[in-house]
Amino acid sequence: MALNVRRVITGHDEQGRAIVKIDEIATNIREGRPGALSCNIWTTQGFPVNNSTQEDAGLTPAGTTLPGGTVFRMIEFKPGVAERNHRTDSIDYLVILKGEIDMQLDEGVEVRVKAGDVMVQRGTIHNWINRGTESCFVAVILIDAAPVQAGSRTLHAIG
Repeated sequence: MALNVRRVITGHDEQGRAIVKIDEIATNIREGRPGALSCNIWTTQGFPVNNSTQEDAGLTPAGTTLPGGTVFRMIEFKPGVAERNHRTDSIDYLVILKGEIDMQLDEGVEVRVKAGDVMVQRGTIHNWINRGTESCFVAVILIDAAPVQAGSRTLHAIG
């Protein structure tokens, strides 16, 4: 199963009635590193969020975070995905939808998560390793956050 995401996005017509604005199979798939495909479902900028805009915010360019905003993304980690140790200036909510994957932290600490598991990633340096034979599919919501303060150190985004 390849990353195949149906996006259903609601909005309003000129009379204020609820409508479906977008109902499509997403085509904005990109490969961030070999073996990791991602699709931005929606993004926001600023708080409170503006639900009156008409543009397709899923097409807004966004890296691992969007300053002052959020990114809702689907990711497929293929078996043997390339390593990428990184830290983001965000709090990330993850739901493992299908498959399993190992999250590697500092000092070689690893945690395996599988379909149905949820995770909150709080600005820690980490890497995703898929040692299996099937892809792992993850839904991620990344919310902009201040860099982590640990003791007297500031841990900025890297990687």
